Amino acid sequence: MNIVRSATKVFASDKDQSTSGMDVDFALVERVQTGDVAAFDELVRKYRTRLYSVMYNLTGNREDASDLTQDAFIKAFQSIGRFRGKSAFYTWLYRIAVNHALTFIKKNRRRRFFSFDNMTEEAGADEIFEAIASKTRTEKAVLMEELQERLNESLQKLSEKHRAVVVLHEIEGLSHAEIAEITGASIGTVRSRLHYAKNQLQADLQPYLS
Repeated sequence: MNIVRSATKVFASDKDQSTSGMDVDFALVERVQTGDVAAFDELVRKYRTRLYSVMYNLTGNREDASDLTQDAFIKAFQSIGRFRGKSAFYTWLYRIAVNHALTFIKKNRRRRFFSFDNMTEEAGADEIFEAIASKTRTEKAVLMEELQERLNESLQKLSEKHRAVVVLHEIEGLSHAEIAEITGASIGTVRSRLHYAKNQLQADLQPYLS
């Protein structure tokens, strides 16, 4: 069992990035670039929740996540005239947001937490929770809290860049190529960081589930 995949897949949500969806984004961007400010509000509504989720999983603080999300949209609006459609709008937006968040984290080092806010009822049947249940024999809420704490401790040992690839790949479900675009690293570097991060998390979580 891949413990890291099992522990993090509960965060994944349905990401519709079809060609038609991207065409809609490009059309909205073009409207903003021609002075239709209301079109940007549509982009904000479309990506606000997802972007907040990324910020929260990077910082572990709701207030910080809210501020960073707002900052990212402000920066995106101010820079949207330079968007030329060479990448999807959401990867361009994520690049602005993630870089801003990483800079913030480096300047404000504090305890960072992995979020279980998107936990679904279906997740209770997953192997990882069954393994914990067989060991602790406690209620589901307590099990989730214990796993939350363990994941928090493990992720705190990772650098910001390693944590970023875990959040973007394991939670957001983005591809290596998309993460490379967002972080400015090569695909090889993204794969290397993800491999290292997952191995570290796997090593930390394995004794807890044994």
